[in-house]
Amino acid sequence: MAPPITRRELMAGAGALALLARVPVGMALGPSASTTPAFVDELLARMTVEEKVGQLTLFTSAVQDPAAAAANPVAVRPTAVGQLAAARVGRLTGVFNGSDPRWHLQLQKAAMESRLKIPLIFAADVIHGFSTIFPVPLGEAASFEPELARRTARAAAMEATAVGIDWTFAPMVDIARDARWGRMVEGAGEDTLLGRRFAAARVRGFQGDGLDRADAMLACPKHFAGYGAAEAGLDYNTVDVSERTLREVYFPPFQAGFDAGALSTMASFNELSGIPATANAWLLGDVLRGEWGFRGLVVSDYTADLELVAHGFAADGREATRLAFMAGVDISMQSGLYLKYLPGLVASGAVPMARLDEAAQRVLHVKAMLGLFDDPFRRHAPARAQSRQRLPETLALAREAARRSIVLLRNEGDLLPLKRNGQRIALIGPFASDWENAAGPWAIFGGGSPGSDLASAMRQAMADPSALQVVEGCHVDGSFPGGLQAAVAAASSADVAVLAIGESRESSGEAQSRSEIVVPAAQQGLVAAVAATGTPVVVVLSNGRALALDGAVLASPAILVGWFLGSSSGPALADVLFGDYSPSGRLPVSFPRESGQVPYYYGHKTTGRPGISPDALEKFTTHYHGTPNTARFAFGHGLTYGRIEYAGLDTGAGTLAADGALVITARIRNRGTRVAEEVVQLYVHDRAASVTRPVRELKDFRKIKLGPGESGTVHFTLRRDDLLFIGRDLKPTVEPGLFDLWVAPSAEADGLAGSFELLA
Repeated sequence: MAPPITRRELMAGAGALALLARVPVGMALGPSASTTPAFVDELLARMTVEEKVGQLTLFTSAVQDPAAAAANPVAVRPTAVGQLAAARVGRLTGVFNGSDPRWHLQLQKAAMESRLKIPLIFAADVIHGFSTIFPVPLGEAASFEPELARRTARAAAMEATAVGIDWTFAPMVDIARDARWGRMVEGAGEDTLLGRRFAAARVRGFQGDGLDRADAMLACPKHFAGYGAAEAGLDYNTVDVSERTLREVYFPPFQAGFDAGALSTMASFNELSGIPATANAWLLGDVLRGEWGFRGLVVSDYTADLELVAHGFAADGREATRLAFMAGVDISMQSGLYLKYLPGLVASGAVPMARLDEAAQRVLHVKAMLGLFDDPFRRHAPARAQSRQRLPETLALAREAARRSIVLLRNEGDLLPLKRNGQRIALIGPFASDWENAAGPWAIFGGGSPGSDLASAMRQAMADPSALQVVEGCHVDGSFPGGLQAAVAAASSADVAVLAIGESRESSGEAQSRSEIVVPAAQQGLVAAVAATGTPVVVVLSNGRALALDGAVLASPAILVGWFLGSSSGPALADVLFGDYSPSGRLPVSFPRESGQVPYYYGHKTTGRPGISPDALEKFTTHYHGTPNTARFAFGHGLTYGRIEYAGLDTGAGTLAADGALVITARIRNRGTRVAEEVVQLYVHDRAASVTRPVRELKDFRKIKLGPGESGTVHFTLRRDDLLFIGRDLKPTVEPGLFDLWVAPSAEADGLAGSFELLA
């Protein structure tokens, strides 16, 4: 490989030596996110309109793996020759979803042949890992460990930057409360506090110790905003929620990501109260830039600017370009509209030159922050790219993350953990030997591998592998001849049956909304047939959303939520099944009783007719016919192999001064015989406010590890700011009065209940 181009060579050309002196020597060591370097403004002054527009144009990479190419609906594939030519004349700011380091190097070299030698930026959908796949984000959120998410994001960045990627279109920070929505799998679930903490952690992980470092990857909290509130959970659908709900529920995770240092965001596909987000000047201008002071860039989602025409918001591509650009979308992804229409719009005066300069400056500023002007090849080293992939320590982290993401919903009669010796086990179901689905959606650069399936991992864990029978039983969505009979025979001769069932990876993710959030019928029948043998059943679910469990699945004495756990799925599940690791995950989303309850989330309002208790079926109270207004398995629920008891709630004087703090303590004891990790959760309810408040709101959580018979004290501290809500004037406020509080194992568990008063 040729030596890196120096700053002097980079800026070479007519008039460039004058600019060279303006490039800060320490730019790569930590430029300021709030100050645009002087050389950027001087470079901007030398650019033609067409070159400025080129900096606002992003296309899918001409060289892609098949999985990456299938991730988006490309009608016409770009060519390598065409992209090299565009780079040489400054008509391209970068490409996305390529993973070939040699191609990235070739393309960057082409950009260095352009008149102004402005480096390209390379982006990718690095959602939950690169070549090593970590649990899907929803599953990882079940760990209730933001630090774990930071570590996995850091590892993903280490792998991705090794092949030349500068920018990831992640994390997705949309709050998701309708389990029909397929993209629930990409976020942190239904709760705003959990979403905020995971958003910040993932941004810090991707970006590392400084954006200018070679292993740092620019984060992009998405989709701004309200995408998770799509009507009926239907992807791309209309969103019509109040400004209060936006500010209280959907905005805070974005603010947390920006506070953590993210310098890009992606506008969402959806319309927001009649105005598509991609052309929403209030959202992208008044709120994002005006109120929050965001200094980074805004990129459209895939062809979302062009889709303004289909929305019925723009008459044609030219108008769509003007509307999106003037609203605040700096970079157009994939449509090519900016290239086609922006020069003419500027020439006609329909788009001011000042707006074009503003957008181009933002892009150049971010590239400077990434250290690309100091060394365009800092992340391009094909010779060492492979040496950073799937390292032993990264795979070990994948296994750790996977087992910390598993949630034990039920364990009647201590059926789990299984015995390594002296127990005949039948492993049955379409996911028993499957390793491809374990990667989950958006695993477009890597995945599992043969040997990472559950069957192989269980055999490896057992003293006598021949004591394990493995039978597929049925397909994910259908039966096959003899499958059910083989499953029944295996279960009949076993001491315990493990049913590996659930959703395929194609059932979750973008464009994968489901009208019924249930286990497919063929698998329901499989579980029923196995249960009828009388052999105890352990259900292991693969899923990317909350599910409404019923029938034989719900009746199973032991149920594990296994999500899509990634590269180490099988070994992690075996760790939990055989007791090498006591499950510690908690649900980041409520599992409803019925599909018809969704959107269901724990933080709903009481209404004027709540009833005597949430589970009561009183006439003229808030519930569906025959169904209580509660979850089947609540947000925050999850069991361990210990026996956890809560006691000794102490709220001190029970008052919180306006400028003070309320310390809350509780004693947690493990009366079991195994080590356990408990997620202790603090909830509050404002009894009376000028705007009605949810029945409970999560305010904090702690994870405590306890040995057999061990107890520990958990401390929480509440301050006035923790009780803020969006008032009638749409500003944050808090009001004196009485509050209920709970220290509990889930959002709907009684736990330890108390109260306190917020003083004026």
